Amino acid sequence: MTSQIIPVDPFDFIIFGGTGDLSERKLLPSLYHRQRDHQFSEPTRIIGTSRAKMSDAEFQTFAKQAISDHVKPADIDQKELDTFLARLSYVSADATTGTGFDKLKKAIGDSDRIRAFYLAVAPALFGDISHKLREHKLITPNSRIVLEKPIGRDLASARALNDTVGEVFDEGQIFRIDHYLGKETVQNLMALRFANALYEPLWNSAHIDHVQITVAETVGLEDRVTYYDKAGALRDMVQNHMLQLLCLVAMETPSSMDADAVRDEKLKVLRALKRINGNEAPKQTVRGQYRA
Repeated sequence: MTSQIIPVDPFDFIIFGGTGDLSERKLLPSLYHRQRDHQFSEPTRIIGTSRAKMSDAEFQTFAKQAISDHVKPADIDQKELDTFLARLSYVSADATTGTGFDKLKKAIGDSDRIRAFYLAVAPALFGDISHKLREHKLITPNSRIVLEKPIGRDLASARALNDTVGEVFDEGQIFRIDHYLGKETVQNLMALRFANALYEPLWNSAHIDHVQITVAETVGLEDRVTYYDKAGALRDMVQNHMLQLLCLVAMETPSSMDADAVRDEKLKVLRALKRINGNEAPKQTVRGQYRA
C-alpha cells in the first residue's frame, strides 16, 4: 500500500510541548517530511510553545538538530529544510498560569484558516490548555485539538479529561492520536487482511489457532524516565498501541474504509474482550519491568 501525497489547505499547527521529547523525535521530523513531499500550502505556519524561554531562531536551530538526528540523511533536502525552518516560530507560554497566551494570540492573528493545537504534554495539562485557549478567544470553528496518550491513569480520570476538553471543544474537533497507526506495517494490515484474496477467506477462528502480538522496541527510555515512572509500560504501550493492533488483527471487514466505519468495527472487538478484574490479574497476566 503506497501513500498518496495530497496537498492540504493552509493551516496553523501549534505544538504545546514544542521543545519536548515527542516534538523532537516525532513531530518535527514528521512535519519536515510533509514539507519535503510538498503537502504544505502557503502560508502554513508551525508555532512551537512551552514554558522554556526561546527565540524563533533558537527554536529553528532546535528543529534543525531534531531533523538531523531523526531523519535519514538521504531524505534531507537543504532547500526544503530551509523552507520548512522558515515556517517555524516560537512563543513561550505557561498553561497553568496563562502567561504568554496573549503573545500566542498575537502570533496566530485573526486568520480563519485551520488551527491545529497539538498537545504533546502531560494529560494533566489538557484541561488547563483547553480552557486557556477559550479564555483568550483562540478557538474558532476551524480549530482542532490533538490529544496524545495516555489519556488519564484509569477509566475515571480518562472520562474526567474527556469531559474537561469537551467543555471547550466539540467532539468533531477532538482528535485522540495514536502514532502507531501511522506506521507503514500497521497501515498495511488493512490491505493484507481485506484486499488479499489469499488471506481474507482464511482469517478466522477455523484456520487460526491463536494470535500473539509482540511489540519489540529498539529505543530505550532515553529522556522519558520521569514520564515512565508516572505512566508505566501498561499505560504507555498496552492500552493504546497494542489494543489498536489487536483491533486491526481481530476486527471484521468494515462497511467502508472511512473513519466511522473502521471505528465501529474496532469497538465491536473491544466490547467482545473478556474483562480482567483484580482477582484474575495474577493468573491471566505476567508482570515484568522495562529495563532497556
